[in-house]
Amino acid sequence: MMPLLTTKGLSRQFGGLRAVDGVDFALMPGEIRAVIGP
Repeated sequence: MMPLLTTKGLSRQFGGLRAVDGVDFALMPGEIRAVIGP
């Protein structure tokens, strides 16, 4: 089965706070994922 969505090096910053840095993941059919920051 192939991923529906693939990310590499995902980063998210709020002002001077880096909440997520360098996240890689693949979303397979039927999966639910969330990236949660501060």
